[in-house]
Amino acid sequence: MNKLLIVTTGGTIDKIYFDDMSDYQIGEPQIGQILEHLQVGFEFEVKAMMRKDSLHVTKEDRLAIHTAIMTSEATHVLITHGTDTMVKTALMLADIPDKTMVLTGALNPARFRDSDAVFNIGCAVGAVQALPNGAWIAMNGCIWDPKEVRKNRGKNRFEAATTPD
Repeated sequence: MNKLLIVTTGGTIDKIYFDDMSDYQIGEPQIGQILEHLQVGFEFEVKAMMRKDSLHVTKEDRLAIHTAIMTSEATHVLITHGTDTMVKTALMLADIPDKTMVLTGALNPARFRDSDAVFNIGCAVGAVQALPNGAWIAMNGCIWDPKEVRKNRGKNRFEAATTPD
């Protein structure tokens, strides 16, 4: 891996909460600061494409992500994305040839002390370097084929698509 391209789209990983009513905004991408703080041993570039909750990511947004990755010289891409529609975006990226793409996010904002963000990012960084070409999801300590995973909102985790609620 020469240089890791990181595409950010928003989602919970970058949320900032303001009050008890859960009013929030999506702030600056956190992944660059996290990787710099961890003193990773590889070069990376952060491309902030949007600041959206994934429920607001449109087909046009997904096409823009697809185009940005397709036209990039990078062969390894990590995408931070909201968890609610992460699978949908991964499935749309799956036809991009000759690139390994891993989507990850967080169930709690990176700014929160007990966030899963750093763990998920670390898992995704390892996965993007080890997996074959294609689109993958790294969440909850597992690597998933997007055709075989779903978010279980009730249990607040990702699991096999065949798992009963």
